[in-house]
Amino acid sequence: MTSTTTSVRSTLPALLSVPRAAELLGISRASAYRYAASGELPIRRLGGRVYVITARLLAMVDGAAA
Repeated sequence: MTSTTTSVRSTLPALLSVPRAAELLGISRASAYRYAASGELPIRRLGGRVYVITARLLAMVDGAAA
């Protein structure tokens, strides 16, 4: 992992908006919302909004890369 990747990861908030998670994953917003609805993205609902749990998302990405 490069220092840029490490610094980006260290500055991410605990919860990401679905559009921000989509941007980081390189997928469309529609796809991200579809994955969230199907349970493929780790989400938390707060106040009627949907957020992606950053730590679990990064663990999924790291597991897929291995």
